[in-house]
Amino acid sequence: MIDVIIAGGGPTGAMLAGELRLHGADVLVLEKAAEPTSHVRSLGLHVRSIEVMDQRGLLERFLAHGRRYALSEYPHSFAAIDKPWPGGLDTAHPYILAIPQPVTERLLAEHAVEVGAEIRRGAELTGLRQDEGGVTVELADGTHLRSRYLVGCDGGRSAVRKLLGVGFPGEPAKAEWLLGEMELTADPERLAAVVTEVRKTQKGFGVGPSGEGVFRAVVPAAGVAQDRTTGPTLEEFKQQLRAFAGTDFGVHSPRWISRFGDATRQAERYRVGRVLLAGDAAHVHPPLGGQGLNLGIQDAFNLGWKLAAEVGGRAPQGLLDSYETERHPVAADVLDNTRVQSELMSTEPGPQAVRRLVSELMDFEDVNRHLIEKITAIGIRYDVDERVGDGHELLGRRLRDVKLERGRLYELMHGGRGLLLDQTGRLSVEGWTDRVDHVVDVSAELDAPAVLLRPDGYVVWVGQDQQDLLDHLPRWFGAAVA
Repeated sequence: MIDVIIAGGGPTGAMLAGELRLHGADVLVLEKAAEPTSHVRSLGLHVRSIEVMDQRGLLERFLAHGRRYALSEYPHSFAAIDKPWPGGLDTAHPYILAIPQPVTERLLAEHAVEVGAEIRRGAELTGLRQDEGGVTVELADGTHLRSRYLVGCDGGRSAVRKLLGVGFPGEPAKAEWLLGEMELTADPERLAAVVTEVRKTQKGFGVGPSGEGVFRAVVPAAGVAQDRTTGPTLEEFKQQLRAFAGTDFGVHSPRWISRFGDATRQAERYRVGRVLLAGDAAHVHPPLGGQGLNLGIQDAFNLGWKLAAEVGGRAPQGLLDSYETERHPVAADVLDNTRVQSELMSTEPGPQAVRRLVSELMDFEDVNRHLIEKITAIGIRYDVDERVGDGHELLGRRLRDVKLERGRLYELMHGGRGLLLDQTGRLSVEGWTDRVDHVVDVSAELDAPAVLLRPDGYVVWVGQDQQDLLDHLPRWFGAAVA
C-alpha cells in the first residue's frame, strides 16, 4: 500500500510530494497530462514562497532560472494601483522572483523525484472510494491503486473534489480574458505607446516582451465561453486586440493561447476522511496580485509535515485537521482581496470613485503595508496558542531568516524538522530529538529568549521556562519517546 497518492503534478502537487518525502512517506503523484504544460499562467514567486524555497534549500536553483526585482526599485500593484513598497518589510528576501510557471513546476518536480517521489504522467484519476483502512483509486485505464491517504491537487475542475461531493460555492465567471505568447510585427515604440494609452482605462490589457522575440499578450474576451474544452483561436485573439487597441500588432506564430476568467470559489471542506484538497482544487480566484500559484505552494508547505506525521503514527490529535483550520481562512482572505481588486478595476463610475479613494489611502504607510503583507502572505498569523493576540508578537507568525552567530536560520531548516532556537542554552528537547532540532545560538535580530518553530517555520512557543516548553512540544510534535 502506498502512503500517499497525490492527484495532480503541478506546483502544489510537486511541492507536497517533496515535503512528504522529507519525512519518509511513500509518495506517488498521478498527473493526467502526458507532458508538462508550456502555458505560462503564473509569472513569479512572492516573498513568502521565496522564503519557503530557502527553508528547504531550493532557492539557489530557483534564482538560477529567475530574475530578482528588488522591492525598493519597483512599485507594487494592488488592482493596478502602483505604489512604492513600504520600507522595512519583515523579510530577509525583499524582492520578487520572476520565473515562469513551467519552470517552477519543473524544478519542484525534479526535487520531488530527487528525494524519492514517483511521478506518473498520463495517469488520469476517474474514481475513488475510501474506508477505515485507506483509499482505493481507479485510473482511466482501469488500474486500481491503494493508498493510506489521497490528496487532490488537480486544479479548479478537480476530479477528486467532485468525486468526494464537496461543495464549491462562490461566483461563476462574469468576465474572461485571452492570454497567450506569440510573435508580432509592430514597431516597439508604437506598441509601447498604444499599450500605455489602452491601459489608462483597461487595466486588464497588456502586451510585452517575454524573451527570445516572443511577446506575452492579454486582452479582455468578447464574453464568457460556454465550452471551456476548446481554446481560443489566433483570429479570436486578433479580433479582441483590434477591438481594444485598434490594431492586432501583427501577432502571429502563437506558442500557446488560453483563456481565464474571474470565477471565485472555495471548497466547503478541505478534508473528508482520508482524502484532502489543496491548491486550485480547494480554491479558485482571479489572478490579480499573482497569488494563485503561491497560495497553492503554501498550502502544500502547511499540509506536508502534518500529513507525514499522521502517516508515521506520531501526529498529535487534531494536527491534520489544523490544515483546514489554518489554510481555509487564508484562502478566503485571498478570494476577498481579489474580489476587491476586480471591483476596483471596473470602468464604471462607482468603482472608479472607490479606486481613487483607495489610491489616496495607500499613500498612508500602514495601509500600504497591510495590503502588501496580504499579497505576499507574510502577514499571516495562525491561531497556534490560546495566548495569540495577548502573548508574544511572534506567536503564530512565521519567523524570517534571521542571522545567527554561526550562520542563518533557514540554513538549519532544510530537513523539514521542527526547531528550537535557544538563546539561553538552558533548554532541552529530550524525548523529541527524532523530530525537533535543538540549536543553541544567538541572534541580534531575535527579541526572545527562545522560540519553537514548526517544520513550516511558524512560531508555536516563545519563552525560557523548560516546563512550559514541555507542555507545548506534544501539541505539535506528538508524545515524547524514551
